[in-house]
Amino acid sequence: QVQVVESGGGLVQAGGSLRLSCAASGRTFSRYAVGWFRQAPGKEREFVAAIAWNGGRGYYGDSVKGRFTISRDNAKNTVYLQMNSLKPEDTAVYYCATDPTPYRSPTNVDDFGSWGQGTQVTVSS
Repeated sequence: QVQVVESGGGLVQAGGSLRLSCAASGRTFSRYAVGWFRQAPGKEREFVAAIAWNGGRGYYGDSVKGRFTISRDNAKNTVYLQMNSLKPEDTAVYYCATDPTPYRSPTNVDDFGSWGQGTQVTVSS
């Protein structure tokens, strides 16, 4: 089973940028789509972005399209989330998760699991 650890969160002013990392253990990480999700206090978890097992174009939630970019480096067992033009409403704990089924497109986000502990992103106005 793939295990993931998120990092890279922090405090940033509106309009700024952050890059999150999702480091995975397990030799089979490269077989699975990976996604980023977020949860703000008092709100439900929200899908942010996902990427296929072999990379390629990301799949994004409407609220982050054009501002966030997901990528992966399978040689490093890591998935990244580059977040630009951050807004206060992007404030949340960001989580990484994986598709339990290998070699699928990144659109089966409701199935994702093996959650990490999350990393806090706070955007000040």
